[in-house]
Amino acid sequence: MRVAIIHYWLVGMRGGEKVLEALCRMYPGADIFTHVYDPSAISDVIKKHRVYTTFIDRLPYAKRMYKRYLPLMPMALEQVNLNEYDLVISSESGPAKGIIPNSTALHVCYCHSPMRYIWNMYNSYYDSSGLMTRLMMPPLAHYLRTWDVATANRVDDFAANSLTVARRIKSYYRRDAEIIHPPVDTSAFHPVPRSEVGDHYLMVGELVSYKRPDLAVEAFNRMKAKLVVIGGGEMLERLQKMAGPTVTIMGPQPFRVLQEQYARCRALVFPGEEDFGIVPVEAMASGRPVIAFNRGGATETVVAGKTGIFFDTQTVDALIEAVEHLERMDLRPGDAVARAAEFRTEIFMRRFASFVNRSTGGQPKVVHG
Repeated sequence: MRVAIIHYWLVGMRGGEKVLEALCRMYPGADIFTHVYDPSAISDVIKKHRVYTTFIDRLPYAKRMYKRYLPLMPMALEQVNLNEYDLVISSESGPAKGIIPNSTALHVCYCHSPMRYIWNMYNSYYDSSGLMTRLMMPPLAHYLRTWDVATANRVDDFAANSLTVARRIKSYYRRDAEIIHPPVDTSAFHPVPRSEVGDHYLMVGELVSYKRPDLAVEAFNRMKAKLVVIGGGEMLERLQKMAGPTVTIMGPQPFRVLQEQYARCRALVFPGEEDFGIVPVEAMASGRPVIAFNRGGATETVVAGKTGIFFDTQTVDALIEAVEHLERMDLRPGDAVARAAEFRTEIFMRRFASFVNRSTGGQPKVVHG
């Protein structure tokens, strides 16, 4: 079969692009279609494939301001010619699934989440936007929601990266989805002896409001306990100003530093709600426990009382109570490593291959009559 993979945009290597890497290994002859492509920010695994872009890539400052062109992306997707492909895989988080495959092709969608900015996180994006954006958002979001729901019918089968996302797919699209957790390269992380574990806690991720890094900084300021924060984003400067003497805001760091911090932290703090959340799995692969907000994908990866604990409300008091609770626990690093291994890349590839095979019945889709 000729295979096309549709990915929303290729401007960095985050969780969605790690999934794309695994798909590239599964389908080495696949062509990739995307709205915007920055080869300097993409792995060699992906760059081995032919990458085609929509007209969005040729608009001014597209590689930096691609989200400003969101209203044009439905039109751009529908201009992509997929007539020669038998299998179409859309990787959905931004607009990707709205392509038009040929009538005999199978279209499966691996959904990281329905577009957050028009669905479950619309109000958060609206509240944090400037005046002009707030004036434009309601009509544009209405148009995009209508298009997004309509194009769900262009997908033969959905896979979701978590139960959380499967529920969104059911709520917004009225479609069922098979849950296939995303791949995590757990082999890249290793525990260290207990004697090398430090007394600091760790937060890792993009520093944006919905991940609630401010909650972690404020809690550790109040406790006068050590916290290291790794990541970049729009809140970096604000957090640097907030941080007390026991909180270190490191900003973006190379992978080797991340590996070392994972292995030597007392525990990972994960105060936001994520669709899946690869960071807690990476921490567990390093043998470290996780303190997570009791919502979203972390509830499907962290095992309470065995590989970490949860707190139920996004408040400073609740997070402090969880940290104090963890300090009284004696969790075994081996349990965390074993749990993380359940999300390794090989398992994703095996499950996704089975999903596609069931969708095709072992053969390319054929329309009769």
